[in-house]
Amino acid sequence: MSILEGSMDVFELLGRLPVSFLGRCAIPGELEGVTSRGEEVSAWDTGADPKGIDTIWEAAEALYRTGINPAIQLCIRHRGEIVLDRTLGHRSGNAPNDGPRTPKVLATPDTPFCLFSSSKLVTAMLIHKLDENGLIHLEDHVAEYVPGFERHGKRWITLRHLLAHTAGIPNLAPDAMDLDLLSHPDTITELVCDMRPSTRAGRLVAYHAISGGFVLGEVVRQVTGKTIREFMAAEVCEPLGLRWMNYGVAEGDLGKVAVNARTGPPAPPPVAGLLRRALGKDLDEVVELSNDPRFLRGIIPAGNVVSSARELTAFLQCLLDEGRVGDSRVFEPRTVRHALAEQSYREIDLTLFMPLRYGLGPMLGDDPVGLFGPSTGRAFGHLGFSNIIPWADPAREISVALLTSGKPILSTHIVRLFQLLIAINSAFPRQDRPLD
Repeated sequence: MSILEGSMDVFELLGRLPVSFLGRCAIPGELEGVTSRGEEVSAWDTGADPKGIDTIWEAAEALYRTGINPAIQLCIRHRGEIVLDRTLGHRSGNAPNDGPRTPKVLATPDTPFCLFSSSKLVTAMLIHKLDENGLIHLEDHVAEYVPGFERHGKRWITLRHLLAHTAGIPNLAPDAMDLDLLSHPDTITELVCDMRPSTRAGRLVAYHAISGGFVLGEVVRQVTGKTIREFMAAEVCEPLGLRWMNYGVAEGDLGKVAVNARTGPPAPPPVAGLLRRALGKDLDEVVELSNDPRFLRGIIPAGNVVSSARELTAFLQCLLDEGRVGDSRVFEPRTVRHALAEQSYREIDLTLFMPLRYGLGPMLGDDPVGLFGPSTGRAFGHLGFSNIIPWADPAREISVALLTSGKPILSTHIVRLFQLLIAINSAFPRQDRPLD
């Protein structure tokens, strides 16, 4: 039986319901008209089975047919070569609340998406780059670089604590999510310095959704004299030849970014409350803010890197190759290995309330099943709100970026999403033993 069978009846039933029911987007009967393809090599050229690629794409189409995403972009590199680079749906105009006369603009493999929390992987690697260059040390106290941060008992928080989500400052004051403040970094820094820790540094794992990013961004600014956007451009974008892949976009590029849409049924009160505490805003507000020009022009180190899936897999491939890009290097091998070193092993994250494995910045996969699907114990990446899933797996020699513009929380689409992860991991056999 195919991985797409078994739950077919319930999805066919949902497909017959009104578009507005349960926050669904309009889906055409034939998907070819909303499908765009980038340049791909044959799977045979990398030693993979083309049937596996076909199964992956069938699973991606099945996910799109749930109506939960206005656009889906998927890129996969195997042994450094792009074997799949395709997009389904619309960049704008096909959200659940868009009317039939709303102009619809197709998404393509060149369309950039906001990565939300997947931005943390990028920010973490920039901190590791500062460490590699001898400008900081991960055991240094944050207050050595950010004057005033030591207030309210935060003197002993180190850069390592922030990267490992053990700094004890997971929740940012709601005032810090005022988009008008993004053009006033000194004001944001003052709000960060005034945070009060909820636990002693190093004691507990609690995901820092927004707060840690602002702290790390300020460290970059204090140490280099550049914004983290400028540092990213010089250290990563230029050597990798990336068009996007940075914090926010230029004014002239605002209309090119995929528009996010709140989709799916409302989150139940316990989940909605937890997310509000982590993000500082209600879910609908977060989605609305993410489409605001001020958000897209600003710098939010934990949440507004903008990239296409193709460029994101280029970055992941660089990490998979221990920092090498062609004949040059972006990171030293020891820097990448340090970033991927496990810091917490299935500890309960007190923000997300689930057992996770963290490196120093990246989220890590797991066996028998983890964030990136089944049998992914060697994989690393970082999830983003709400179905942004980029990862690389050295055991399979793949780098993957799944980008979506729909922002559901709890919905039946999760079945199709997991089937897609299964299809991707099944298409590229693992070459090592699972974790014990």
